Amino acid sequence: MTEAMPLSVIIENFKSLSVLCLGDVMLDRFTYGTAGRISPEAPIPVLSISHQQSMLGGAGNVVRNILSLGGSATLVAVIGDDPEGREVRHLLEKEDKLTDALISSGRRPTTVKTRYIADGQQLLRADAEASHALGQETAQKIIAAFEAALDQCDIVILSDYAKGVLSDEVLSAVIKLAGSAGKPVIADPKSTDFKRYAGVTLLTPNRKEMTTAAGLPCDSDTQTEKAARFVMQRDGIDTLLVTRSEAGMSLVSGSSAHHIPAQAQEVFDVSGAGDSVIATLALAIGAGASPADAATLANLAGGIVVAKTGTAAVSTDELSAALHNEEVRQTDEKVTSLSQALEIVNNWRARGLKVGFTNGCFDLIHPGHISLIKQSKAECDRLIIGLNTDDSIKRLKGPDRPATNETSRAIVLASLEDVNLVVPFAEDTPLKLIEEIKPDILVKGADYTVETVVGADLVMDYGGRVHLAELKEGFSTTRTIQKLLDIDKKKAP
Repeated sequence: MTEAMPLSVIIENFKSLSVLCLGDVMLDRFTYGTAGRISPEAPIPVLSISHQQSMLGGAGNVVRNILSLGGSATLVAVIGDDPEGREVRHLLEKEDKLTDALISSGRRPTTVKTRYIADGQQLLRADAEASHALGQETAQKIIAAFEAALDQCDIVILSDYAKGVLSDEVLSAVIKLAGSAGKPVIADPKSTDFKRYAGVTLLTPNRKEMTTAAGLPCDSDTQTEKAARFVMQRDGIDTLLVTRSEAGMSLVSGSSAHHIPAQAQEVFDVSGAGDSVIATLALAIGAGASPADAATLANLAGGIVVAKTGTAAVSTDELSAALHNEEVRQTDEKVTSLSQALEIVNNWRARGLKVGFTNGCFDLIHPGHISLIKQSKAECDRLIIGLNTDDSIKRLKGPDRPATNETSRAIVLASLEDVNLVVPFAEDTPLKLIEEIKPDILVKGADYTVETVVGADLVMDYGGRVHLAELKEGFSTTRTIQKLLDIDKKKAP
């Protein structure tokens, strides 16, 4: 099995990628002010305007996020032959690493969304748009521009805001072209007829779109997975990433499902959050991430952007910082009590996962420990480490041990990717943990025999098995400590 690429490396690889984005570009305008009085003409607030801001929206915001995350982009879209269309062009010209293939149409206006915000609260949104399907001539120009740009890209995004650019004709043609060229396609749907997107690599509906498309509720992880699988089978979709706002995301593909909790600490403005998610998702997949890892990064990006104002973009620095904070949080959560571990194990088993267990002092972790852990994880889906507490080690090895305290040892173990839980125990042996957890696989080093492994008889009695891992010779904590003491003696005057 190929080892997963670290997420930090995935982010670093964004800068080498080119994304082709086709969809509905729009102009997002924000009018800010205060509302301190009610109009004498009608029972509505009067907005005293302080400032205004315009930025790229829709597919335009997707490419803004691609660029801010370090990638390069080509945007294929339709604008009107109007001042707003020229403003879109002007905003695009300011961006580096961006190529635009805008088709100007005199028959439809540029889409403009204007939001009026008073004292941090959105009062009103006014949309100026046309949403009918493209005319035949314009559709053919879009398809031709897409095909011309396809060879230079690594991955394709279809950003559908139901403004008419991604008509049935255009969708069918570009998905077929991308498939023939071997380019992955990530689509953000607006239509709830998911058959229109058949052939895409990954579809990213939100909860409302998923519920409507499936005709099934999506209020829980189980319900969302059921709805996703129904739609996948019915409409020929390989993988679905359902964005569920405060409930996080659900990635459903083949026989697997990953439910990722939301990351936002504070939700200020959800404008354009989906654009940040799909941009990050596409870059991560293009950089070689698995769908699950790509969804993890996209979830982090969504959490960052909803804490900003306006149609915001996510930077690589922000994403890297969020990843670091999340890794620290996950490490802390891996160290747990036996009662908490039992709840987690029950959830694992409900999903059909095999649970492995090994134990030790893990004092001054060395390559021998790492080898044992890797071999242990290779035997199971989820690995639990039983960790002797400081008092337990003192009784077993003497008053001068451990060399590193329990908290330090637990944090180092929890930071290892192969370790899923660390459960400290104060007894001399891990028998109580084994009795309660009932691991499917019990692992110890080959310096033991099955008969001398604590808990082996118990595990085999209920149908589990014992695995004796190969030892990595030449490594010992006791030997390392003695070597350090000898070095100190030589240095002493």
